[in-house]
Amino acid sequence: MSRHDDDRFRIRPGAPRHRGDAFINQVLRQTSKAGARAGKTIRKAGQRPGARLGRGHVAARFAGRGLGPNARRVTVKVRLVNLKQAGRRSTAAHLRYIEREGVDRQGGPGHAYGSTTDAADLDAFKERGADDRHQFRFIVSPEDAEHIDDLRTYTRHLMARVEADLGTRLEWVAVDHWNTDNPHTHIVLRGKDDTGKDLIIARDYIAKGMRRRASELATEWLGPRTELEMRHAMRREVDQERWTGLDRTLQREALDGLLRPETLAAPKLQRQRQLLLGRLQRLQQMGLATERPPGTWAIHADAEPTLRAMGERGDIIRTMQRAMRGRQRELTVFQAGEEGRVLVGRVVGKGLADELHDKDYLILDGTDGKAHYVALPPRSEPEQYPTGAVVEVKGSADMRAADRNIAGLAVDGVYRTDHHVAMAQGQATPDRDPREVVATHVRRLEALRRAGIVEREAEGVWRVPDDLEERGRQYDAQRLGGGVAAELKSHLPIERQTRVIGATWLDQQLIGGGQGLGNLGFGVEVKDALHQRADFLVEQGLAERRGQRVVLTRNLLATLRGRELAKASQDIASETGLEHRPVADGQRVAGIYRRSVLLASGRYAMLDDGMGFSLVPWKPVIEQRLGQQLAATVRSGGVSWDIGRQRGMSIT
Repeated sequence: MSRHDDDRFRIRPGAPRHRGDAFINQVLRQTSKAGARAGKTIRKAGQRPGARLGRGHVAARFAGRGLGPNARRVTVKVRLVNLKQAGRRSTAAHLRYIEREGVDRQGGPGHAYGSTTDAADLDAFKERGADDRHQFRFIVSPEDAEHIDDLRTYTRHLMARVEADLGTRLEWVAVDHWNTDNPHTHIVLRGKDDTGKDLIIARDYIAKGMRRRASELATEWLGPRTELEMRHAMRREVDQERWTGLDRTLQREALDGLLRPETLAAPKLQRQRQLLLGRLQRLQQMGLATERPPGTWAIHADAEPTLRAMGERGDIIRTMQRAMRGRQRELTVFQAGEEGRVLVGRVVGKGLADELHDKDYLILDGTDGKAHYVALPPRSEPEQYPTGAVVEVKGSADMRAADRNIAGLAVDGVYRTDHHVAMAQGQATPDRDPREVVATHVRRLEALRRAGIVEREAEGVWRVPDDLEERGRQYDAQRLGGGVAAELKSHLPIERQTRVIGATWLDQQLIGGGQGLGNLGFGVEVKDALHQRADFLVEQGLAERRGQRVVLTRNLLATLRGRELAKASQDIASETGLEHRPVADGQRVAGIYRRSVLLASGRYAMLDDGMGFSLVPWKPVIEQRLGQQLAATVRSGGVSWDIGRQRGMSIT
C-alpha cells in the first residue's frame, strides 16, 4: 500500500447493520476493502480475507499436519458474542444454562471448573469480565467422548495447547454435559489476553486450528481410529436422515452437480465406494438424488438444506420424547405463520434449541391433546415459564387492532391525536380514559417510527403509509424472531389452582365455559380440574349448583382477586409495619418500587411511599427499576406505569 493510500485510509466505525453481526466482522470487511483499493490480491486458494488477522494464524497453518484419515474426529462450535449488543445479562444467562440440572453423569446439575480449580467461582468470573467488549463461547464434542473418562482433564490439556498457539494465558470456565448422545463440553472464554488487551483470534484458528488441536489430543489419548471403527461410523451414516460425512464427500467429488462412474471408481474413493453408492440410493429414495444411466448420479440442489432440516426435526422429536417421559401424545411443531393460531398448554420442558445462540424453546402439553415444540424469539427468558405453568402462545400473523384504528382514522395518510381524542370521548366508558386510549396508540406509533414505518410531522401529527396494517404485522413478526409471542397465564400448576383463593386461569376457563379443551391428555386433566374448582367455589359461597349447571357469582374474578390481595397486604403490613393503602380504580399512586409479589391472581409490585404501601399490577418493564421512584395509574385491573419524570413516558 502506497503512502498516498495510507493517507486516504480512514476507520469509519458505525452501528452494525445486522443485529447478530460481531464487531470483528466490520473490521474484516474494512480490511478487505482497503486491500482491494491497494490493488493487491491477498486471497490464496481456500483463504478468506482477514483469516490471518489476530492471534493463532501461524498455528492454524501447522496444527494437525500429522493427522491422517484415521484421526479421531472432534466437532468444535464457536460463537463470538459482542457483549455490548447481547447485554450484560447474556453471560449470566449462559452460565446459568450450562450449569443447569440434569447435565452431569448422574443427572444432577453441571459443575463449572477452570484451568486450576474444580469449583469455578462464576460470580467472580462474571465480575472480572463485566467490562469486556466480547466473549468466546465454545462447544467441544469429541466423537468418541464416551471413551474419554475424564473430559475435564481433556479440556484442560486442550486449552493449554490453545494458550500456546495464541501466545497468551487465557481465562475460561467450562462445564461438561453428559445429557445427550454425544457428551460435550461448554467453554466460556473471556475476550481479554494476559495483558488486559482485547483478545482477537484469527479466523483460520477458529475455523480449523482449534478443531485440529482437539483432534490431535483425542487421537493421542485413544489412538487412531481402526479400520473397523471407521467403517462402522460410515455405515451408520448410509441411512441417516441428516447431513452426513458421506454427503460431504459426495458434494466435494461432484463435478457440475454430477457424480460419474469414473469419479466413484477413483482410487481415493475405493475403500468407501460401496458406502457412497448405498448413500446415493438412500438419497434417491428420499427424493434428493436421481440416477441417470449409465451409473451417473445427480444430487439435487436442495439436498443439503433438506437434510439439515430433517436432522434438526429429528433432534426436536427426541427432545420432545424425553420431556414427555412416556406420556403418549401426537408430537407437533408450533407454526407461527398460521393466522389466528392460539395454543394453550402446560410447560413440560424448556431449554436452548441452539446452545451457542441463546435460542430457547418450550415444550407444551397442549389443551388440544397434543404436545407442541415452540421456538421462542431471541432474548426470551424461559425462567419466567416454570415447569407446570400454563402458557398461551400466539403467532404474530394477526394485524394489531391499534394499527387498524390508526389506518382507519388517517385522512389522506395523516393521523392526528386531537381527532382521535375527540372520537374517543364520544365513545368513552367509565373504565377507560379517552386520553389513555390515544396514548396507547401513540406509543405504538413511536415504535413504528423507530422502525422507519411512519413519520412524525409535528406534535400529535403522524404520516402513515397506506399499507400500515401489513407493515406493522411484518414488523411484529420480525421483532419476535419468527412471530411467536408467549404469555404466562398462571405460574401455578392446575392441581394447585383448584383450591386457592385468587383469580386463577381455571376461573377464567369456568367463565368461558371451558371452550377449546380436547378429550385427550392435558385437555382431560383441565376438565377434571374445572370440576374440582367448581366444588371449591361452591364451598366458598362463590357459586351454586343448579342441577348439572354451576352458576358463578357476579364479578367472580374481582372478588377472588380482592380476597387474595387483602390477605397478601395483611401479611406485608405485619412484616414491614407499613400501612396498606388500597388502590381505587382510576387512582394514581407513587412510591419506591421495593419488590414484586407473585400471587395466584398475578404478579404485583409493592410501592412504598414512606408511610404506607400499595400493591399494583406488575409489568416486566419496571423490573429494571427496582429501588427507584415510580408512579402508576390503575384502571379496571390494568395499569399504566410512569417510568420517568418526562411527560408521556409511560407503559400500559
